[in-house]
Amino acid sequence: MKRIILVVLGLIITASVIGLTGASPGPGETTLDASDSGSQIELAVGDIFTVELESNPSTGFQWVLADNSNDTVLQMQAQEYVTGNAGDLPLPGAGGKEVLTFKALATGETNVSLEYSRPWEGGEKAVQTFELAVTVN
Repeated sequence: MKRIILVVLGLIITASVIGLTGASPGPGETTLDASDSGSQIELAVGDIFTVELESNPSTGFQWVLADNSNDTVLQMQAQEYVTGNAGDLPLPGAGGKEVLTFKALATGETNVSLEYSRPWEGGEKAVQTFELAVTVN
C-alpha cells in the first residue's frame, strides 16, 4: 500500500513539474502583449519573441506589420490566429488573438510597428497600434 501511494505521489509531482515547465517560455524566448506597447526590449542574436494581441477576424480586422525599420536586425517569422474558446470549433463571431513571432538576426536597433486594420483598399487603417523598440546585442 505504501508503495502505491509513493508511486502515485511521484506521478503527481512529475506531472506538476512538467506542467510548470511547459507553461514558461524557453531560453531566449519572450512573450509580449498589448500592455507592452511603447516599450523597449533587448535581445541577443538568435532570440525569439512573440507578440500576442486580441483580434477578431470576423470583423474584417487583422494585425499587420506596418513597419520594421531594420529588417536585417529583426525578422517576422510567423503570424497565427488562435481562437479564444476552449472547444474544438471556433464560435462564429468570437474573438481570439493573433500571435506574431519575431527572430533577432543580427546586432543593431529597429523599431517595430503593428496596426490593427482592415487591409483591403479603402478599409479602416490603424484603429489600434502596437509599437516596440528593439535592441539586439
